[in-house]
Amino acid sequence: MAKAPAQRRLAAILAADVVGYSRLMAADEAGTLAAVKSRRREVVDPLVARHQGRIFKTIGDGLLVEFASAVNAVECAVDLQGGMATTNRNRPEDHQIVLRIGINLGDIVAEDGDLYGDGVNVAARLEGIAEPGGITLSQAVFAQIQGKTRFDYDDLGEQHLKNLPAPVRVYRISGEYGNSRPEAMAATSSKPSIAVLPFNNLGEDKEQEYLSDGITEDVITELSRYRSLLVIARSSSFQFRGQSADVATIRQRLGVRYLVEGSLRKLGAQIRVSAQLIDSETEGTLWADRYDRRVDEIFDLQDQLASAIAATLEGRIVVRGAERARKKPTREWDAYDHFLQGRDLMHRYRSTEAETHFARAIAIDPGYLHAYAWRSMALTSSYVIESDRDPKLLASALAAAQHALSLDDQDAWGHQAMGYACLWLGRLDEAGTHYDRAVALNPNDIDIACDRANWLLCADRGEEALRALDSAMRRDPFPPVWAWEIRGSVLYHLERYEEALAAFRHVDADYYWMPAFMAASYAQLGRMEEARGALDDFLKLKPGTTVKTIDRCFFLYASVNWVGHIVAGLRKAGLPE
Repeated sequence: MAKAPAQRRLAAILAADVVGYSRLMAADEAGTLAAVKSRRREVVDPLVARHQGRIFKTIGDGLLVEFASAVNAVECAVDLQGGMATTNRNRPEDHQIVLRIGINLGDIVAEDGDLYGDGVNVAARLEGIAEPGGITLSQAVFAQIQGKTRFDYDDLGEQHLKNLPAPVRVYRISGEYGNSRPEAMAATSSKPSIAVLPFNNLGEDKEQEYLSDGITEDVITELSRYRSLLVIARSSSFQFRGQSADVATIRQRLGVRYLVEGSLRKLGAQIRVSAQLIDSETEGTLWADRYDRRVDEIFDLQDQLASAIAATLEGRIVVRGAERARKKPTREWDAYDHFLQGRDLMHRYRSTEAETHFARAIAIDPGYLHAYAWRSMALTSSYVIESDRDPKLLASALAAAQHALSLDDQDAWGHQAMGYACLWLGRLDEAGTHYDRAVALNPNDIDIACDRANWLLCADRGEEALRALDSAMRRDPFPPVWAWEIRGSVLYHLERYEEALAAFRHVDADYYWMPAFMAASYAQLGRMEEARGALDDFLKLKPGTTVKTIDRCFFLYASVNWVGHIVAGLRKAGLPE
């Protein structure tokens, strides 16, 4: 069989190796090999895959990785150094596995699965001059990533690298890498960080899982009221539902110090909840308890759980006591059951069904303020996704939000619901007032923070919106899907189309906004074949849409500039007039 011809292409190459590998091997060969294999399995491979890289060569203690994007290569490098720093935290300094990393963008030759050429050679030389735990970049990489990443850089000037005929201008990423990415945000916060893992449903009825999820979410909400704690959002902790990940893996992926895990079993009118608080660094149990209650006592149980956990943590950091007076959401078990089912449906984008459950909760308990707030958000969401946009839905949403705030004007969800309804009514100033209040009342709620960023976008404050999203998404390593939609929209508005496309790719392709946004983004980049393909996908989902109807279909609430910008992209993509 004839040998396949060599192929040339442009690629970003990341080169990494272990600092002092020979010394480590001489001191403890078996331990070093085990540690390197563990880091590769738990840190390196997952992060390379997440950033769409390909490891094409391993050489002893080193590896070479190919990326199609310089931005992906740099962000992967920062994540790698942050992840390695986290895993080294409990190891003696002379036993730590530390990397040097160099990154270059250049022409490479692909042959038989391997890569060759100056693109690879320069990356390897850059790795050789990096500081332990550091990252160096070539001028070619720096030129590609300027304005596209959140990191700081030092210009090291022109460097004469070994066996290279001409000097290379070199840059170094400065600062604490772990602080720059979501995974390490909690670990480096001045506040004690905690994640509440999904409580296991031990009952025979698996359809009761919404109940164990609801208990988990409410403990998260209650803990978020303590400003002395940094609480990881639901969407991040719930990724571990049904997994058997160990404590070390969860700590590394979420970057948290403390974990809450538990289980729930419901038998008739009785419920048993077990919970424990774990220090992820020592893997020791700080607190554990079991509660046997009737289902109508579940709210007292939630308070006990949240107070016990917070008091244990606050006691360890010498912070004032955990006793707080707060209103109970409802005393009616059936109302709460419907509320949990509705909230579960909202997380799965089934707002019409969710609204029915919230309405039933209100019918049972007319004073249930959270049911009013969530019913308002479900009604607004239904308005957003319906093709005929019945204005009665928005009127009902507004009334429900107003009623929630009449019951308690210090409730974050009530203000979020009012902001959402006002946004779609075109009352931007009023929406902003309520979103600001919601964030002030619960700064740990990722949903509220991202909703507010969407409002900032609609108010033509794109740079502020991006900063707000960056802050929120650093608190949540695995944000909800719709947060990526908002991020992509903001980046499009800021004319950062490549990054917008990367964000939109996180969103379910069946969601009809996405092909429209992607068609506009491709068109603005001049990638017309891809733009037309995305536009065809959009028109299959929303047939008959034209330039004249696009703003009426989608963007009633947004600014004139935003509408004009997205329409310009869709017109370039070929949307009929």
